[in-house]
Order: sequence, then C-alpha cells, then structure tokens
Amino acid sequence: MAGISGMLTAAVAGLMSAPGDGMTVRAAAIRAAAGGAPLVPIRQITQQNVGVETSDKSGLAKYPAALVYCDKLGNKLREKFRQFSGTASMVVEIRYSLDRLDNIETELQVYVDAVCALLDDHRGDWGDGAFYTGGYEVSYEAATKGGKNFLQRAKVKFDVEVSK
Repeated sequence: MAGISGMLTAAVAGLMSAPGDGMTVRAAAIRAAAGGAPLVPIRQITQQNVGVETSDKSGLAKYPAALVYCDKLGNKLREKFRQFSGTASMVVEIRYSLDRLDNIETELQVYVDAVCALLDDHRGDWGDGAFYTGGYEVSYEAATKGGKNFLQRAKVKFDVEVSK
C-alpha cells in the first residue's frame, strides 16, 4: 500500500507546487482580486505528516508551509480481481505563522481557498488508476504558540478513488 499512498502524495504535491498554476499562484490571484497586499509565498511543500512541535524543533520548518500526506487507505475490493479498489484519504495541511495574532486566520484562509480552487479544477482522472471525483472538507484549528510566535493550521481533506 505504500506505493499507492506515495504515488498520490507525490501527485498532490506536484499540483500544489506547479509553477504556473500551483498554490502560491492561486493564493496571489485570490488576494489580488480582493485588493489586498501581496501574500508571502508558500515557502515549503512537504510530502510528510509531521507534528508542529517536531518540525519546529528540527529547525527545518519554514512558514507558510503545506504538508501533503495520505491519512488512510481503505481497500473495499469493489472490483473483483483487483489488488486494490478503494479510497485513499488525502490531507493538505496548511500552516501559517505570524508574530501577532492580528489577521492570522484571514491570511490562512486565502491559502485554504487556493487549495480548494486547485482541487476544484483538477477533478477527474489523475492516472495510474487514481480518480478524484471532487469534494473536500476543511477544518481549522485554534492558533497556538509556535513558528514565529503564533501558528495556526488548517486541513483540507479529500478522497481519491483508486483501482489497481
């Protein structure tokens, strides 16, 4: 199953970091349409699930950051004679840090909107037996101490159908 989760994680990270149509480009366009000041571009897109405390202590965390990972796999065996036919639950976690609490959630929401727009535009066949039908769920966590002083996270969860 590591092959499926790794393949999907790489596919999502590729969509997020695309130079002409990725998350940073979309966030900048959303901000420009609203007439706001330019955003700090995403500084890190990581293909792993790592806790905030661990990434901060490692010294490798750069904010704003997006973490892409497979949360779980469910092999439902819907198709006979397939090794895997089920669902992969994917997560894009956005972490945003500021030195003050003012506007931290507003800034984070722009990046979340960019991820959602990216997913909306990439419904369909992702190749290698993966198919994204659309739909996602967004959850926001309360701001805490971390990062540059304060840190807030949001998770965009979505399912990808896989048949291999």
